[in-house]
Amino acid sequence: MAGRFRVVDTGVLEGRFNIAIDQAMIEEHQAGRIPDTIRFMRFPPTALIGRHQALRQEIDVDHCRTHGIGIVRRITGGGAIYLDEGQLGWGLVFQRKALGLPSLADVASHICQAVAAGLQRLGVDARYRPRNDIEVDGRKISGTGGFFDGDTLIYQGTVLVDMDPAAMVAALRVPRAKLEKRQLDSAAQRVVTLRELLGPATPGLPAIQRALLEAFSERFDLAWHSEPLTAAEETLAREHFRAEIGTDEFVAQVDDPASDGDFAIGTQTGAGGTVTTYVRLEGVARKRIGQALITGDFFVAPPRVVFDLEAALRGAYVADADAIMERFFRERPINALSVTAADFRASLDGALAAAGAPRP
Repeated sequence: MAGRFRVVDTGVLEGRFNIAIDQAMIEEHQAGRIPDTIRFMRFPPTALIGRHQALRQEIDVDHCRTHGIGIVRRITGGGAIYLDEGQLGWGLVFQRKALGLPSLADVASHICQAVAAGLQRLGVDARYRPRNDIEVDGRKISGTGGFFDGDTLIYQGTVLVDMDPAAMVAALRVPRAKLEKRQLDSAAQRVVTLRELLGPATPGLPAIQRALLEAFSERFDLAWHSEPLTAAEETLAREHFRAEIGTDEFVAQVDDPASDGDFAIGTQTGAGGTVTTYVRLEGVARKRIGQALITGDFFVAPPRVVFDLEAALRGAYVADADAIMERFFRERPINALSVTAADFRASLDGALAAAGAPRP
């Protein structure tokens, strides 16, 4: 075997603490204190939004609060999802070089193909669908996503073992356009579970985990050994939970900018997801960008690139926006799943046009 990795199963944990563990594992891995790791995890009923999404546009917050459904913001990108105890989450924290894959798109392709192969071992015809889904007959059984942070890769996904589609539909605000694109009447028709496919023959969680691990090990020529989280990981996770990830402020840091009449909106949708930019102009002549917010279900690596771009645009003259964007992406090339620098520029251009900003 070319290498080894650790397997950790943390069972069912509160949603925000689950995400805090992700952050702790990344930092401990970057510091060289833990080996390459795959973690299996589960959630109580929880609605999770991607790192760059606007909370109330993706989740029915009032419904979730009324019904005791957790509300969580991930540290990875992508779209909103609903999880409960009937779904199995998995996540990798690996050295980039361990898998021998240069780009995030390559990582997504190979990991998704490995997960599909693992599900095939269970008797379902799972197939990888670019950019980051695994499907059975056109219906999603696993969604995935991740990013690079320096030399560390974090990549995550789920396996829909069993779930109540009605609970998912009630918790999430799935855009009508997204359903129409796939000719679906409801979001429930987009997903399928192992329980629906296999009925009473559905294997237990240990068998599902083993099938995934065997397929992953075979594809990447790796062996595994099981260990618990370290005490340092748990301590650091609690710190991140208390300081940021577990707070309502972190979850709602981008809430519902569309409800603010001062923002103009531009949206660009492509193969890599949707980029929506909200722009507020300032000054009597409205020639300067007072604030820019960039949201969407895209994946970029590392996620802070988006916040750096927002900062670069803040206070800039509208006439300089194109040059700022060009220089930013020249100096900070993004590693993304299909979304490009041109998608961010098109979204900003749309917002500035909607704001009636004078352009050169």
